[in-house]
Amino acid sequence: MKIFLALWYALKALARLAMIGMAMAVLGSGSAHAAAATGTGKVQVEVVGKGRPLLLIPGLNSSAEVWRKTCLALKGVQCHLVQLPGFAGAAPADPRPAEFLPAMRGQLLAYLHDQHLGPVVVIGHSLGGLLGLQMAQAEPAAVSALVVVDALPFLPAARDPNATADSVRPMADQLRKGMLAADAAQWQAQLKAGLPGMTRDPQHQAELGRWGEGSDRQTTADAMHAVMTTDLRGSIASISAPTLVLGSWAGYQPMGATEDSTRAVFQAQYAKLHGVQIAMSARGFHFLMWDDPRWLQEQVQRFLAAHP
Repeated sequence: MKIFLALWYALKALARLAMIGMAMAVLGSGSAHAAAATGTGKVQVEVVGKGRPLLLIPGLNSSAEVWRKTCLALKGVQCHLVQLPGFAGAAPADPRPAEFLPAMRGQLLAYLHDQHLGPVVVIGHSLGGLLGLQMAQAEPAAVSALVVVDALPFLPAARDPNATADSVRPMADQLRKGMLAADAAQWQAQLKAGLPGMTRDPQHQAELGRWGEGSDRQTTADAMHAVMTTDLRGSIASISAPTLVLGSWAGYQPMGATEDSTRAVFQAQYAKLHGVQIAMSARGFHFLMWDDPRWLQEQVQRFLAAHP
């Protein structure tokens, strides 16, 4: 079990992949739930505001609530805040999909079609960033622009550039097995151990801990397995949507990393995505929308203005 936990922590340190989740917040005034492509065990979407449609996807185990302040700070947009099933207290998919990422990608694209939204800007954090990349590949006409927040096309390659989906699959299998075999105390300890590397704010760390405890463990394990075995480094060459990638390097600084060395990892992984823009935050940890909110909002607002 210790091997699985050590690997889990190492992967989180490498990519700041979120391990959090909680129930959707009560709707605020002027917002509404979308009826299409939602329901028990399916993607849920809350619509906030009026203007250019943005689909905001949270990361592994995360709540849609993580995007609310960003949504309210952006001008002239209508936010479609996504809650993925099994995370954040939401009911897990029933039946559980054989492949988590393709299933979620399909539900999100179905939501866009059902709501007749036309091309939208997709903003995804961590696992949500992978989903955005997959959506832009699967249906280019559905995505007008893409913002990826602290996510890499192939997580294991951050540690070993020669890694492949096949080479890491046995390790991913063992990690999932270990996650599911952990008792309640081990699981809670596992969730809490990585919180300081996720965000600088102790209050947000505590919130993330509550979110993690509210997530469905099987869904978390399946999703993490999918992330580890999904390699998009080559296929992103087919993406035609303008893409902005926002990364974090501040959390690596205590380990000797620099902005240049961290940027080099992102540039190598996104090398085949034509025209990609990459910007690195010197302040934020994985949850850039919390740790460096003004920087992230300015980056997104400027990107939206450049790609109307």
